[in-house]
Amino acid sequence: MKLIVGLGNPGKRYERTRHNVGFMLLDELHKELKRYNINEWELSKKFNAKISGCTISGEKIILAKPMTYMNHSGQTVQLIMHFYKMTHNDLIVVHDDKDILLGEIKMQTDKNHAGHNGIKSIIEHIGTKDFMRLRVGVASENKRKMKDTAKFVLHKFGMFEKKKLEETIQESITEIKKLV
Repeated sequence: MKLIVGLGNPGKRYERTRHNVGFMLLDELHKELKRYNINEWELSKKFNAKISGCTISGEKIILAKPMTYMNHSGQTVQLIMHFYKMTHNDLIVVHDDKDILLGEIKMQTDKNHAGHNGIKSIIEHIGTKDFMRLRVGVASENKRKMKDTAKFVLHKFGMFEKKKLEETIQESITEIKKLV
């Protein structure tokens, strides 16, 4: 069983912002998994998340988008993992990373949160940093744009950035498919 969690913030205000790359990537992954008869997104009050799932080659795959807001994502992850009796080895978390240039991705395990509050919450709730993370770069080459981090990550992508983001999301989906 694999739990793939995309981090983001719920609500129209945050749609398509840099901080919601995890949600955007999971939405695209969901489209790719239609051929495996993946369920439609459903709001689970039990987990406080939008949930979907399917089975691929006998392995159950659960997609989750926490509706707790970024800083409390760990609550949802802990609830789902406990309910399905999962370990940290079953978890893949997809999130934005302001320290990596837009267009780049990094797959990592056993790393600190590096100031990302969603990851910090997950580490606190599941008691380990030893889980797979797909870090999706959102950083600008123009460092002045990133002076105010909160403002930067809560803004939408520019017109030229959107094309690079689409390519990065497709590359990320390819990496996730290798893991499942």
